[in-house]
Amino acid sequence: MIRVVVADDERLVRLGLRAILDAEADLTVVGEAASGAEVVSLVRELRPDVVLMDVRMPGIDGIRATEQLTTTLDPAPRVLVVTTFENDDHVYGALRAGAAGFLLKRARAEEMVQAVRLVAHGDSLLFPNAIRQLAAGRPAPAAGPAPTDRLTEREGQVLRLMTAGLTNGEIAERLVVSPETVKTHVGSVLAKLGARDRTQAVITAYESGFVRPG
Repeated sequence: MIRVVVADDERLVRLGLRAILDAEADLTVVGEAASGAEVVSLVRELRPDVVLMDVRMPGIDGIRATEQLTTTLDPAPRVLVVTTFENDDHVYGALRAGAAGFLLKRARAEEMVQAVRLVAHGDSLLFPNAIRQLAAGRPAPAAGPAPTDRLTEREGQVLRLMTAGLTNGEIAERLVVSPETVKTHVGSVLAKLGARDRTQAVITAYESGFVRPG
């Protein structure tokens, strides 16, 4: 059973998300929060697997709440940002803070259910075009060594394909190697970049200038 906490300052949104998730045999909503401060307290108490996090909430917003959850809890829950607009700067901030991905509030019920299952099992929910657009217009990377400088040539190739949203299987086909080899390279990329998951690695790739948005 995948245990979920829903955080949104609109009660109707919370009720809608609860109805969608509780209708699934393997998902259950164990708590609801209307603010960032409330969700941090609730998650510490209930220790859910996944948090559906609205980024725009009163007081402590979803970005700060995500950062608190991903940096102070071990194990930390997987945070899935739920947003109205995919080009919202708050989304990028939440991804930088440790969110595993984001989902639009207008997404279909089956898409929301699949997204929760995906992040609960340790995967990231990446939308390459959206993240590329969010990264565009950011300040140029500072001069000096970048985390990506530590990557081997093959690891660099893997990272570039990760930023394009390819799965391990698709990367294996592109590079003509086994999926197990790709998995090893991905693990090495995450370790060298100090990234929690693929989302964090992709953010680092853009912010270091390793991959240019556009």
